[in-house]
Amino acid sequence: MSLNVVKQKLRGFIGEYNENGKYIYREQLSRKIYRKDYVLEVDLVDLKGFSEEIAERLRDKPAETMPLFEHAAKEFAIQAELIRASDLNENQTIQVTLRSSETSTSIRTLNSDSIGKLIKLQGMITAATKVKAKATSLTLQCKNCSGTKKITLRPGFTGVSIPRTCDRNQSRQEQEAACPVDPYEILADDSEYIDQQQLKLQEEPEHIPAGEMPRTMLVTVDRKLAGRFTPGTRVKLLGIYQTMQLGKRGSQGNTKQPYIRVLGMEQVAEGAGRASIEFTAEEEAEFLEFARGGEVYEKLARSMAPQIYGHKDIKKSLCSLLFSGSRKKLPDGMKLRGDINVLLLGDPSTAKSQFLKFIEKVAPISVYTSGKGSSAAGLTASVQRDQNGEFFLEGGAMVLADGGVVCIDEFDKMDEIDRVAIHEAMEQQTISIAKAGITTILNSRTSVCAAANPAFGRYDDMRTAEENIEFASTILSRFDMIYIVRDIQDEANDGRLARHVLSVHINGGRALADQESMQAEGEFSIDFFKRYVAYCRAKCAPRLSQAAADMLRNHFVNVRSSQKNGSSPIPITVRQLEAIVRISESLAKMALQPVATELHVQEAIRLFNVSTVQAISSGDMEVGSSSEMRQCEEQLKKIVPMKQVVQTEKVQSILTNQYKFTQLCVQKTVYALTQRGEFDFRHKRSQLVRLR
Repeated sequence: MSLNVVKQKLRGFIGEYNENGKYIYREQLSRKIYRKDYVLEVDLVDLKGFSEEIAERLRDKPAETMPLFEHAAKEFAIQAELIRASDLNENQTIQVTLRSSETSTSIRTLNSDSIGKLIKLQGMITAATKVKAKATSLTLQCKNCSGTKKITLRPGFTGVSIPRTCDRNQSRQEQEAACPVDPYEILADDSEYIDQQQLKLQEEPEHIPAGEMPRTMLVTVDRKLAGRFTPGTRVKLLGIYQTMQLGKRGSQGNTKQPYIRVLGMEQVAEGAGRASIEFTAEEEAEFLEFARGGEVYEKLARSMAPQIYGHKDIKKSLCSLLFSGSRKKLPDGMKLRGDINVLLLGDPSTAKSQFLKFIEKVAPISVYTSGKGSSAAGLTASVQRDQNGEFFLEGGAMVLADGGVVCIDEFDKMDEIDRVAIHEAMEQQTISIAKAGITTILNSRTSVCAAANPAFGRYDDMRTAEENIEFASTILSRFDMIYIVRDIQDEANDGRLARHVLSVHINGGRALADQESMQAEGEFSIDFFKRYVAYCRAKCAPRLSQAAADMLRNHFVNVRSSQKNGSSPIPITVRQLEAIVRISESLAKMALQPVATELHVQEAIRLFNVSTVQAISSGDMEVGSSSEMRQCEEQLKKIVPMKQVVQTEKVQSILTNQYKFTQLCVQKTVYALTQRGEFDFRHKRSQLVRLR
């Protein structure tokens, strides 16, 4: 098939293709040209329905067919009198962009057989350069004879070879002097340019195989597609898989670097439903039936990390984090976050990291990182320099997890400067960048699930909550729920815990395979959990009822009035009020209910009380004067002679085992004596010193 025939058929497709008597592309082109937006968006399904031969040619030889398509669109617009020929430059065309509903190809499957073919990819943009000018036509002028010459450049990362001899040398007379070698210089003002931008496309984090490095692909967009996409954006694209020279010309000439020249790109839907999960009608019916079945909240809590024993309230709070509240945009443009942040702070070996790992598996979009190995730039965004010396943005973990969850383990091991960097990301859900001449704002609409140890490794009952929680109140106030996870010695509970852990180790493989037993216990598979979370986040955005709002207002006023002035490391502010609102909305979203009722608010207040409020008062030991404490004080003074040093563990063991005092009574007694100055407690060595 000749090129003229191909162009004629493409022109016929634009003018003749119709659905139900409506000429789709003719009308679209007319509307776009009226707005001086010279772009035509074509669906490959429509082109295949019009001419399967042309569609196959476009897939196999896109670099050859797309220029014909754009010239055909320009010729049709001129013939149909949609535009005058003088409105466009000689080399200017109407840009044709493509879209398709076919399944995306993975970056990992691309190989040399795909070079030159039309492919579809889906991923996340992690870096973007500034928009630059790419020459499409260069005007050259000879420095000797002033003769001019035009050179047309191919799109993409293609260079240009400037002739080393003047064209006049071939037609000059014998008596005329020849022009020297390399006579041409570029006339920039007479050349033609288009906008071009380089992007870095990375696999979506949830599709990266375990233990593998994420694959990236260099992408170039031009004209109307340039400047539209920022780091952290999830996109679908159609483009040509091409290669460019790697390294300097002449060195490693057979080595080529692949890249994608984009012919069409669209952003995956924003907001909580940004995960690339599509639902069938059967799945939607299954989700709706599950929501109507009742006890959704309890079933989800039982299915949250079932291998971890106990911690029911933590599991319920993490369910709230997964579903999140409703994001709101006010009439003045201000945005209120709906994502819930949770901090697990406590002793080692209390399954904090296992909770984070489970959240990473279940969340539709998730990024897992460790505090010690994460910097401020790695969590937010960094400015990098490319091979040409130009600066470009590269998104960090909180940008890549936009619309999902960031799990940060060892949160206490982060440097204070790095923790301050995520203040804005946690509350305003944006990341402001002002570096190397780049001033921009990136989205980080993500929940933060963090795990940390107390200031001294283990939670110390001899200290107040403010001493145990070494974080600044500025970062603590951004967490909606804060749990103090304790490893308390209790014979009965330790026995049950040991039986559970041993049963997981003995029957772990069989238990996971036995889906029927899971259903009998009210649990369901991780895949169902993940898809249900994605469905609820995409389809439901509850709001508080008026009665629930009144109940919440009264509760907030009472809490503020009873709060101790200046004695709390986590002050109760409006942020905590908004936290209860978000928790209430997430509880309603679990059951796909459009309104959060008073029952939801009551449960949200309970979760807030057993988490943040209890964390505030966990180390607050009031000095008592009961008879039990007086007896404990007398025995303590007998055990510790004047001016002597004794190990705290030894004293506690004697008082609890021999004299049958409770552990809390011993702790309160020691605290009272240290407050009165009769004893000194050395925290580093855990020693008691009797002063008087």
